[in-house]
Amino acid sequence: MLTQTLKELEATTPDIEASAIVSVDGLMIASSLPQDVEEDRVAAMSAAMLSLGERTASELARGELSEVYVKGETGYIILMSAGENAVLTALARQNAKLGLVFLDMKRTAAEIKQLI
Repeated sequence: MLTQTLKELEATTPDIEASAIVSVDGLMIASSLPQDVEEDRVAAMSAAMLSLGERTASELARGELSEVYVKGETGYIILMSAGENAVLTALARQNAKLGLVFLDMKRTAAEIKQLI
């Protein structure tokens, strides 16, 4: 069911190339990642990045963390909390319409929160 939720996100938002749901402990819950991507590595990095983002936002009095994103030469890595125990991670294309990506990710994160 969670994998289907990820596939629906990717179908709705073509700018998202891959996605995953990761526990805050760094364990893979569900994924729709390319075969050449190590799921365990993605899970560990996603949890670490979200944790660091939350701590940074708190320490610098920026309020509750909404999302973390990294821009690289060939695209984006976007992380969003999906409840207290999960992180939604997405890989987006270089020319992605980020407003639409964030909107659809927020909707999907809310769905995941209800399912987990």
